[in-house]
Amino acid sequence: MDNVMNKNQGLEKDQAKKTVKTQKKMGGPQSKKGYGRLLLNIAVWIVVMFPLIYGFLMALKPAADLYNPDAILFTKSPTLSNFTQAFTSAPIHIYIKNSLIVSIAITFLQILNSMFAGFAFRFTNFKLKGPIYALILATMMIPGEAVIISQFLMVSSWGLNDSLVVLILPYMVSAFNIFLCTQALESFPYELYEAAKIDGCSNLRFIFTIMIPLLKPTIGAMAVQSFLSGWNMYMWPLLVTNNDNARTVQIGISMLRSEDSQSLVLMVAGVIICMIPSLMIFVFGQKNMVKGLTAGAVKG
Repeated sequence: MDNVMNKNQGLEKDQAKKTVKTQKKMGGPQSKKGYGRLLLNIAVWIVVMFPLIYGFLMALKPAADLYNPDAILFTKSPTLSNFTQAFTSAPIHIYIKNSLIVSIAITFLQILNSMFAGFAFRFTNFKLKGPIYALILATMMIPGEAVIISQFLMVSSWGLNDSLVVLILPYMVSAFNIFLCTQALESFPYELYEAAKIDGCSNLRFIFTIMIPLLKPTIGAMAVQSFLSGWNMYMWPLLVTNNDNARTVQIGISMLRSEDSQSLVLMVAGVIICMIPSLMIFVFGQKNMVKGLTAGAVKG
């Protein structure tokens, strides 16, 4: 019995020595490479985030320290009054509300239309299916600036200027989202649709109860992309809105601009405020965005 216990203790000691040796080997060059990659990632993060960090530090400065050479980055008397004055100098809350309404409406309509279009191109057969799909994809090669004047003349003749409807109407459908949804559905077996039809499932019920739950990553990617594009619109709102009740946040920020240093720090504070929703959407939705963009990349 004692011999068996001694042998077990000897085996445990040998195993412990091997484990220590293995850890030492792995902790040599590999750990140095790991630290090097970490330092490289930190350096890249600082370079990428420096404009945002500098803008935030600039928004904390009093107007008197804006051109002070001793307060290029950090000021001796930081203040949050610039953020509160930004709301009193211009109706920022109205601009944010308008942007939220427009962005959420565009996101919902684009996702809904992309779901219907993706279902039609994947699971149904109709005449000119291929040419129509190719025509939709071809619209992505046309720059928006090429049709913006004709769109403006059209909505002006309808009397829709200076309204939130005119900001939503041209962006109800996204060719990119239709392509993304159709490609994601290519990995779905057609037998799934046939089995649902045999069980008496209608097309609408199939879309809302079967297809949409299976496309959550793709829907997340479309939601992030659609919301950010709607939130960051500039040229179209600038062209079709002329009053504060319809202006979005990207246009409203320019209302804080003038020649003095006070308005400059107010404008930077307004920009920081208006970046918060888009940053939150991107941070919380980036995982779904990556999954959705790669959902249809590999078949099988």
